[in-house]
Amino acid sequence: MGGLTKLRFLDAAMNRLSGEIPADLFLAPRLESLHLYENELSGPVPSTLDKAPALNDLRLFSNRLVGELPPEFGKNCPLKFLDLSDNRISGRIPATLCSAGVLEQLLILNNELSGSIPQELGQCRTLTRVRLPNNRLSGAVPPDMWGLPRLYLLELAGNALSGTLGPAIALAHNLSQLLISDNHFAGVLPAHVGSLTRLVELSAANNGFSGPLPASLADVSTLARLDLRNNSFSGELPHGVRRWQKLTQLDLAHNRLTGNIPSELGELPVLNSLDLSNNEFTGGVPVQLESLKLSMFNLSNNRLAGNLPPLFSGDIYDDSFLGNPALCRGACPGARRAAARRHSLVGSVESVLTFAVAILILGVAWFWYKYRSQSQHKRRGAEPGDNKWVVTSFHKVEFEEEDLLGCLDDENNVVGTGAAGKVYRAVLGNDDVVAVKKLWGVGGAAAKRKDIKDGMKDSFEAEVATLGRIRHKNIVKLWCCLRSGDRGLLVYEYMPNGSLGDLLHGGKGGLLDWPMRRRIMVDAAEGLSYLHHDCAPPIVHRDVKSNNILLDAEFGAKVADFGVARVMDDNRGGPNAVSAIAGSCGYIAPGEPPTVLYPGLY
Repeated sequence: MGGLTKLRFLDAAMNRLSGEIPADLFLAPRLESLHLYENELSGPVPSTLDKAPALNDLRLFSNRLVGELPPEFGKNCPLKFLDLSDNRISGRIPATLCSAGVLEQLLILNNELSGSIPQELGQCRTLTRVRLPNNRLSGAVPPDMWGLPRLYLLELAGNALSGTLGPAIALAHNLSQLLISDNHFAGVLPAHVGSLTRLVELSAANNGFSGPLPASLADVSTLARLDLRNNSFSGELPHGVRRWQKLTQLDLAHNRLTGNIPSELGELPVLNSLDLSNNEFTGGVPVQLESLKLSMFNLSNNRLAGNLPPLFSGDIYDDSFLGNPALCRGACPGARRAAARRHSLVGSVESVLTFAVAILILGVAWFWYKYRSQSQHKRRGAEPGDNKWVVTSFHKVEFEEEDLLGCLDDENNVVGTGAAGKVYRAVLGNDDVVAVKKLWGVGGAAAKRKDIKDGMKDSFEAEVATLGRIRHKNIVKLWCCLRSGDRGLLVYEYMPNGSLGDLLHGGKGGLLDWPMRRRIMVDAAEGLSYLHHDCAPPIVHRDVKSNNILLDAEFGAKVADFGVARVMDDNRGGPNAVSAIAGSCGYIAPGEPPTVLYPGLY
């Protein structure tokens, strides 16, 4: 192939090519671009790779190449773009890759490279993207490499690199993503990080950093993800974290941080994941955190004390506060003792109150007896001795179970019927309106079908596990759930304009003009984008269709029905999904749902 004297561009990517790359291919004198990625090519990287005088774009990623790169590769060609990722290439990174001074993108992730990063790459001021994660690189990063002026992505995670994060980082004015987790870096996080005005993601987990977090870190208002877990940081969180208005994920777990948890964290509008576990924080849990829309919340194993804010007193948050023995729901024991001492000073009033309370208790007992005898007939599917409902709240609720159960007797309250159950419109005693989803019963013939019974249970648990931890304006709000044996009720906010499917296909299509349709489309897309990109871990709905897009009083759209949702949990090595699809099956793209990567500059 070296005789192809006029060959400039060769693209045979994404095929099933096998065997070795012809060595004489790189002898073609005018070859500028070679794309052979995503094939089944094997064997060593040709030793003639450094002989191509015009080569500037080489993409061989996702093959089965082995061996070492020629030590003088790049010395004789104007190399701009190099991607050899996802092979088994070993040896050192050639020091001559940027000899021509035009190298922009260096991507050799997921290989077996060893040795140190060449000092010469620290002088390559044209670099914009460097991705070398998951190799066997060691030693210190070239000091000047931290401060390359055009660099916007530096990814070195998953190696054995050591040393410190140098002060030259202050010169990296375009740096957007700094990903250096899972190495052996040590020392302090330099204050110069605060000058990175375009930094979106800083991931330095699983290293040996120590000392306080720099106060200047709070000045990086562009931060979306900050992951510093499993280090030895100490001291208090910097003041002014309210400036992190774009932050979606904050993970500072397994450090030695002290002081109070800043109430300012409650002012971060898009924060979705907060993990401050396994530190030495003291004081109480700020009530301001109740305003956050968190899908992941962990303050366990600290030294927190005092009363939990009302929202966090529910059972769903038990795991969030483990290892804080001085935290308590309601009034703490010390507060109750203080209250008792105060009451002892007003003995005369106490006797009067005791008499009044006795009368009140008798009245309540009589009313409860009368009401209970009536409400027993309203509990559809209830069995003798099995009338206890367990309520799990996800928001502050001001209604009792009897308010809901009475509405389930009237079929005129049915507003929807699906594969998993019926949805009722319920008007509560305080005139609030909610939607109650009652799963199909598993009695009678259904009780003999274990797959149906398990499917209904999976659907119920999937919606509770998914919606219970989601807070977003375009995701339908789950107020609470009720369980009693095999029965389950889900209580949602009521959506008065029904589903998009009803309007499009139910004879009311004229209500939706094109601007309104566009708004509904954007609302639904924002809800799904939140699930895919901002939840930690990401959530794949798997049943998106017009009937699962609900409309509020202003025709704002909200995504609903998570009975077949799948949680993408990378920490467990794969998706954690419900085992049976109990709801309807809308459009599910073929193949395995991909793990959603951070929408950065990859």
